[in-house]
Amino acid sequence: MAAADHSPDAQLVQTRHRASLVASWDIEPGSTVLELGCGQGDMTAVLAEAVGPQGRVVAVDVADPTYGAPVTLGESAARLAASPLGPRIDFRFSTDVRDLSVDFPSDAFDHVVLAHCSWYFASLGHLRDTLARVRPWARRLWFTEWDLTPTRGDQLAHLLAVLIQGQIEAAGSHGEGNIRTSFSREALLRLLPETGWTTDGDGPVDTDALQDADWEITACLDLTTGGERLAALSEPVRQLVLSQSDVLRAVAAPHGNRPLAAYWVTAR
Repeated sequence: MAAADHSPDAQLVQTRHRASLVASWDIEPGSTVLELGCGQGDMTAVLAEAVGPQGRVVAVDVADPTYGAPVTLGESAARLAASPLGPRIDFRFSTDVRDLSVDFPSDAFDHVVLAHCSWYFASLGHLRDTLARVRPWARRLWFTEWDLTPTRGDQLAHLLAVLIQGQIEAAGSHGEGNIRTSFSREALLRLLPETGWTTDGDGPVDTDALQDADWEITACLDLTTGGERLAALSEPVRQLVLSQSDVLRAVAAPHGNRPLAAYWVTAR
């Protein structure tokens, strides 16, 4: 992965997390996979390894290939394309599957995967329309995301960072951060039947080794120290966000904050 040039230890942890997920899923060699929200390819690489030389991964993201830091989506895709996994991957950036110009035959894919990408969606309506759109194309859905329900007190800082960023977005001050629409596991389970999917399994995901709590706390505190996005909020919302940020500063550790757990759901 190209990001490993900047943070090799972090990249290894993130890749191991995704490899553990895929190992617990029923994705066999030779499978065809549609990955939505592929980003810089963290899960794409693991899926490409899982499907083997005879398999195929179509990796889709609405973002432009110039998006992302410290490595752009395009730079990361180019690194993967030049690797032994490259022939198995078809990257499609600046692509919204809700667009009717994007189409695949019925059951073109054995699996559709959304892994730690659903909070990037602009709204639950956007996610609902996406899941409904891809329903005829794939036989099975594999979905994983952070769980908003904390299981212990030292996850509070991560939860606050998530909720504050989601609140800012919901109030109409939009940005390009990781968290735009934070929703619960229960909200997803309510949503799936509306899109034609039938849930047939779910479970918890261990995230203790991941660094995402620190990343989101830093992003949140940077966001709430001022700037245009904070100024765009109404006065009551801005004061609420600032007060919540005070609490976040009080409960967050300098580093090594414990992340929320995650969950996986599968549907047919």
